Amino acid sequence: MPAPKGPRSDSREETRLIRAGGATELQAKTVGPPIQKGSTVLLPNAASLYDDASQLTYGRQGLSAQFALREALAELENAKGVTLYPSGLAALTGALLTVLKTGDEVLVTDAVYKPTRRFCDHVLKRFGVAVRYFDPQATPEALVGGASDAVRMILMESPGSLSFEMQDMAGVAKLARARGILTVADNTWGAGYLYKPLDHGVDIALQALTKYVGGHSDIFMGSAAANDPALVHALEDGIHNVGWAVAGEDAYQMLRGLRTLPTRLARHGASSLAVAVWLREQPAVGEVLHPGLPGAPGHELWARDYTGACGLFAFALKPGPEAAVNAFLDALTLFGLGFSWGGFESLAVSCDPQLRIRKIKRDYGGPLIRLHIGLEHPDDLIADLDRALAVYAAHRS
Repeated sequence: MPAPKGPRSDSREETRLIRAGGATELQAKTVGPPIQKGSTVLLPNAASLYDDASQLTYGRQGLSAQFALREALAELENAKGVTLYPSGLAALTGALLTVLKTGDEVLVTDAVYKPTRRFCDHVLKRFGVAVRYFDPQATPEALVGGASDAVRMILMESPGSLSFEMQDMAGVAKLARARGILTVADNTWGAGYLYKPLDHGVDIALQALTKYVGGHSDIFMGSAAANDPALVHALEDGIHNVGWAVAGEDAYQMLRGLRTLPTRLARHGASSLAVAVWLREQPAVGEVLHPGLPGAPGHELWARDYTGACGLFAFALKPGPEAAVNAFLDALTLFGLGFSWGGFESLAVSCDPQLRIRKIKRDYGGPLIRLHIGLEHPDDLIADLDRALAVYAAHRS
């Protein structure tokens, strides 16, 4: 694109200052893309003003950093196209709004992320989309075989949020495709690296880039990836029609995080397994729910489909009152108490208040605690948990 036209030589100073320092050719090549800031996109001639089918016409569509991030994420996801959203939840709601219409039915895992459930219950239903929650432990045959003719989409999350049930998403995708049902996977746990939904036949792969791709707990973004050209086009149309946009600075930070994703995930995964193995032997712990842990629920599916583990898992304490659970959490010094995850820091939350809204109840044998294992040394985290478990034991009686 040509540089903006300069002022006439006889222009007044105000005009010269407005025009000075406009966009020019890049002066140097750097390892990262330039961050362009702009809503206005200058076009080369009058004929191109309304030729928006073939070129960029407005900054909201994305500029250098946003397009570089989309290209890199497409490489990560083995996708033909990737769209960006201002948060992980926006990616999920955006994908659903793109493909669902009044009269459709969507099957949603009962283990779904709580804000997703809120959107399904309070927004989709208001627009005439029926929502039915299914048991995350249902077999592909039972799930797809029991779907009505109105089912347009199956929304999966594996491992399940909080309770970490593993689902055979490849099996569901194969059977669903034969019936013309779209499959969508919230793959934030797999981060597009440990598990690649599109390679397993899933139609749309979603993730909250806020978590592991960003990696530093300081930025929001989400993505949707697809291979079917019609779906890629529909997702892009959804972005334009609703007006979602991400800033160039945010896209640049996400791209920076993506560069170190494999290295960070390897550390998160190794440390989480070390902590999980230790927890399994503690007298105050009833069960450890970590798909990467041999003998844990869903381990066989994890071993078949995943290349590694991340830092997020849960464990059930032996039965005790809420006051003891709170005492356990308050005794932690290295684990922060917070709901997000995927950053460099370790976190802990109690799960039981969130589990009460589920349709399908499950007895975990005691209070459920979710941990995110960060990049601290695992021995220090184990020592912190050891002290907190002693406090829990003292408050159980």
